[in-house]
Amino acid sequence: MANLEVSLKECLSSIDGATAAALVDYTSGMALGTLGGGKDFDLEVAAAGNTDVVRSKLRTMEHLGLQGEIEDILITLSGQYHLIRLLKGRDGSGLFLYLVLESSRANLAMARHQLRRIENELEI
Repeated sequence: MANLEVSLKECLSSIDGATAAALVDYTSGMALGTLGGGKDFDLEVAAAGNTDVVRSKLRTMEHLGLQGEIEDILITLSGQYHLIRLLKGRDGSGLFLYLVLESSRANLAMARHQLRRIENELEI
């Protein structure tokens, strides 16, 4: 099992194209841990903004009566992928891993696979 700091470092070191990672509480909108980003990309603001994305999708699913759980949400920009992975089990409810990737260097299928593995090893 890995702690939060180790898991975020693993996101950036083991996932090609990863430039930023965060663990976010979507009930409060607060980032519980961040790594990467920089002066041109405020990871705290991105984490809070993506909280609205998760809440909106959950609300829409409820209104539609959709059963099932969100595995991940992908936002594709012209030069980046933003991957939101909702945590399951082991008291991870209400949390998501947020990963920013440079699309020119990333393999999206591998990134999703690696993020799932990192989630499984994360101890909250």
